[in-house]
Amino acid sequence: MDRTWTGVRRRVEALGALSDSAEVFGARGHRFLLEETLTAAQLSELEAQVGVELPEEYRGFLLHVGAGGAGPAYGLFPVRRVQGRWRWEGDGAELADLSNLGRPFPQHGPDPDELASLLRRRPEEEGFAEIEDFDDAVEAWDERWEDVMWKPERTFGAIVVSHLGCAYRQWLIITGPERGRIWSDDRAEDRDLVPLLTPDGQPATFAHWYLDWLERTEDQVLPAPDRV
Repeated sequence: MDRTWTGVRRRVEALGALSDSAEVFGARGHRFLLEETLTAAQLSELEAQVGVELPEEYRGFLLHVGAGGAGPAYGLFPVRRVQGRWRWEGDGAELADLSNLGRPFPQHGPDPDELASLLRRRPEEEGFAEIEDFDDAVEAWDERWEDVMWKPERTFGAIVVSHLGCAYRQWLIITGPERGRIWSDDRAEDRDLVPLLTPDGQPATFAHWYLDWLERTEDQVLPAPDRV
């Protein structure tokens, strides 16, 4: 039996009872509360709707910890059934195309030379005599940037699972070679989607991402004798 998630819900709830836990980044939003777990029947219904089996670590979390709630940054986006349909909810959750979760997540972004060229051509205010001309140039550049970086197919096979603030988000890859791994999305700051890495440079899986947050949080707020 996989014991990855044994005791995790209890540990999260215990953090919520500590006065110092309110100082943890994002805790004032999620308050260390977790959604109820999904039943096996609910998970099957969710997977039937999206047309793909979710990664094993995430499936285990949904069944044994909760359907979302407390977690890294502002929390793990909950998956809920609303008016008979399952969906993930959170700031940016709508960016995921649930009708295309079965299509492999593309591991590679735009051509590096194209991206570098586009960034070099970003307008600078000093190059314009009139502010209106500068604004028009920025608008045109933004449209080109969005065409290159925000194509919906770039995130096929993935769901948004967390919001870090300032439109920074993290995705869980559902389908393809990166299945089960977390990718960071800093496109709001003109940077690309990139895989999240562990301290030793390995791709971070869902379980590592969540348990690392839990352990760091316990280190921050728990007295040493009480740490797992």
